[in-house]
Amino acid sequence: MEIQKALTQQQNEINDYALYSALARREKDPHNKSVYEKIAKEEKTHYDFWKSITGKSIKANHFLITWYMFLASVFGTSFALKLAEKREKGAEAFYRSLFDTYPQAKEIYAQEMNHERELINMLHDKKLLYAGAIVLGMNDALVELTGTLSGIALAFDKSMVVGVTGMIMGIAASMSMAGSSYLEAKENPTDGISPGVYAAYTGISYILTTFFLVFPFFVIENIDIALISMFIAAFIAIVLYNFYISVAKDQSFYRRTTQMLAITFGVALISYAIGYSVHHYLGIQI
Repeated sequence: MEIQKALTQQQNEINDYALYSALARREKDPHNKSVYEKIAKEEKTHYDFWKSITGKSIKANHFLITWYMFLASVFGTSFALKLAEKREKGAEAFYRSLFDTYPQAKEIYAQEMNHERELINMLHDKKLLYAGAIVLGMNDALVELTGTLSGIALAFDKSMVVGVTGMIMGIAASMSMAGSSYLEAKENPTDGISPGVYAAYTGISYILTTFFLVFPFFVIENIDIALISMFIAAFIAIVLYNFYISVAKDQSFYRRTTQMLAITFGVALISYAIGYSVHHYLGIQI
């Protein structure tokens, strides 16, 4: 057995123990607290197993723990913990190689590969509950505004006019979307979801996406460069959001990203063609 791999696993286990213990101390929800404490206890058992093999004591990486606690606070515990799990992808083959020599490795392997993921999925993660509202606002803003801005960019031919128009439309649409989301949440109640908060998530995600997309038109005078910058901003937003969802909800990053890119840029291309036709054949230019 490679001692360095064993030390790496031992370090991962003590880090996880410290992380789950910190989450348990901070948690107010009794259900979540019990889940964190249960996983922390398992991680401490795993650490002790590796300590018995290496004969060394290792301290947790407090910088790493602080980082994952920050991610949990901002993006939700499901995202932070599943992202942390990805550090141990290479551990599967290593554990399997120890089955004959260390029978206890089989139990630890089962807990690491299955049990802990099941426990994480049992968490009441409010931020993940509202992910639907975020995707509703963000996706709608990306599709509508990239299409709208592409269309009016050629018709108006001035960056500032395009930016102001897009901002006005985005703010109005965000309030409309928030109102619709509120009514939808009221008519289809879901445990743990407040209609008001759901509406706020939808409206805020819409308007933040609007700011992100129209910003290039306020700082770049050349309409073509501003339009390209807007598409780059849309691409970045789509990639970042789908990375979050793919980790937090265990979904395919590639499939979700390609679908969202195809819809967003497909609508933008059609709108651009309409704008070109208006500009070329009707001669509208401001």
